Amino acid sequence: MTGSATGSLVGLALGDALGFPTEFNDVPSILSTCGPWREMELPGRAFITDDTQMTLALARALRTAMDRGTLGPKRLERPLREEFVDWYQSPENNRAPGTTCLTACNHLKNGRPWEEASQVHSKGCGANMRVAPLGLAPGLSDEQRAGAAQLQSGLTHGHPTALAASDLTAHAVRLLAAGAEPTGLVGLLRSYAYENRETYHERWLGELWTRDGSPTPRAFIRRGWDECLAVLERLEAAVKHANPETDPCLATGAGWIAEEALATGLLCFLMFVDEPVTAVRRAACTSGDSDSIACLAGAFAGAHLGADAWPAAWTERIEHRDELLAFGALWDS
Repeated sequence: MTGSATGSLVGLALGDALGFPTEFNDVPSILSTCGPWREMELPGRAFITDDTQMTLALARALRTAMDRGTLGPKRLERPLREEFVDWYQSPENNRAPGTTCLTACNHLKNGRPWEEASQVHSKGCGANMRVAPLGLAPGLSDEQRAGAAQLQSGLTHGHPTALAASDLTAHAVRLLAAGAEPTGLVGLLRSYAYENRETYHERWLGELWTRDGSPTPRAFIRRGWDECLAVLERLEAAVKHANPETDPCLATGAGWIAEEALATGLLCFLMFVDEPVTAVRRAACTSGDSDSIACLAGAFAGAHLGADAWPAAWTERIEHRDELLAFGALWDS
C-alpha cells in the first residue's frame, strides 16, 4: 500500500463532493434523484463543502507550524486562527457552513482568546470532519497528535465529546495509514478511548475545562470519552449485523454530532473495506449529514488503501485537486 496520505485526503474530498448534493435529503429522495446508490456518480463539477475547505485550512496551519519547529500549542494556534479566519471571510465560504464554526470564527476574527471563542456546548461534527491531517502528518508523538487534534477542535467546538471524537478520528486515520487491519480497528479505538478516558491535555487546552462548569479537568474530558465509548459499542454491534442496503444512520446515528459522524463514517468504511467507492456511495446515500459521513468514510478508506483507491476520472475532477495532492505528496514522502 502506497500513498496513504494522498489516498486519505483525496478520499475525504471525493466523499465530501459526492455527499454535497444529498445532504439534508432523506434516502428515498436521494434514490429518486440519483438512482441506485451503488451507481451514484460524482457530479460533473465536483465541488467540495466546508468539510474539505476546513481540512485544507488545518493542513496549511499544520505545515506552517511544523516548518517553524517542534509542534506545540502556541506554534499551532497562531496559524490555525489565521487560517480559520481566512476561511470565515472567504467568498468561497458559501457551502452550508456550520453555525458553530461561523460563530467561533467570528470571535477569533475579533481577537478573542481561543478559549473564549470556543463554543463549549457544541459537539457538532465540524471539528472531526477536518482532523484527518493530524492522522497523516509524519513525525508527531502520540502526545502531539492527540493534543493538536483536541486543540484544533477547541478553537470552534469546545464540548468534551467534540475534543475526544476529533482525537479518536485522527487516531483511526493514523492506525489505518500505518497498516492496522480494519477487522480489529473498533477494538483498537475502544482501547485508546479507555486509556485516555481521564487524560486532560492541559498543555494544549489550558483552562478550557472551566468554561462549562465541570468540577475537574478529568470529569470534563471523561464525559466526552464516555460518549465516544458508547457509540463505539453501537458501532461494534452494527458491524456484526450490518445490512448494506439499510441506511447506516439507523444503526449509529445521523452524524450531525461528532461521535455519530465518526461511528457512521467508520461503519460505511467497514462494510466495504475493499470497495472504497462503494463505501463513499453508501455514506453519501444516508438520511443524515451525508457529506461529513462520506468525507470521513473516504478518509478512512484512502488511509487504508492508498492513492490507488480512487478512480482517476474522479480524482481529476475534484475541486482543490492540486493542493490535496501536494499535501499528500508532502506527507507520503
